[in-house]
Amino acid sequence: MLPIVQVGDPVLRARAAPVAVADLPALAPLIDEMRETMRAAPGVGLAAPQIGRSLALAVIEDTPQLHSGLTPEQLAARERSAVPFHVLVNPTLTPVGDEIVDAYEGCLSFKSFVMIVRRWRSVRVEAHDEHGAPITIEATGWYARILQHEIDHLNGIVCCDRMDPRTLSTSENHAKFD
Repeated sequence: MLPIVQVGDPVLRARAAPVAVADLPALAPLIDEMRETMRAAPGVGLAAPQIGRSLALAVIEDTPQLHSGLTPEQLAARERSAVPFHVLVNPTLTPVGDEIVDAYEGCLSFKSFVMIVRRWRSVRVEAHDEHGAPITIEATGWYARILQHEIDHLNGIVCCDRMDPRTLSTSENHAKFD
């Protein structure tokens, strides 16, 4: 398990360094540790800066187990479904369309808080996978939100930078009063 750095650590405010595709085999153990750290947290994404490494690398996975506390109506409203584990290396993100969605988000680097963040409903991401193969992802709904959140981390942006400040809440109070 890797320690997850919290807001205030300078690594979260720096643009992450690009990863050379030739370096990916040497990063395989780090990717495995990031996956296990994300799962244990638990979270749906983890960017390398969140573990103190300034690398343009993120892991993403949204398992059905993480949906267990949500009703089918809540899942539909969030446009949320399972996303298999995958790795993004040097991703670039482009909004698709002009539809914006406001929704609550949490962050492993802003532990125990949630806030409403405005995000594009649909995005296109171009990146490499952990083997260096180019990938293109078209995502909508919650998956698009996850991608935007993790790619923001690679650009030195934390969700609290994009939040509606009047919506900041502890996770406990959000569960109690929402």
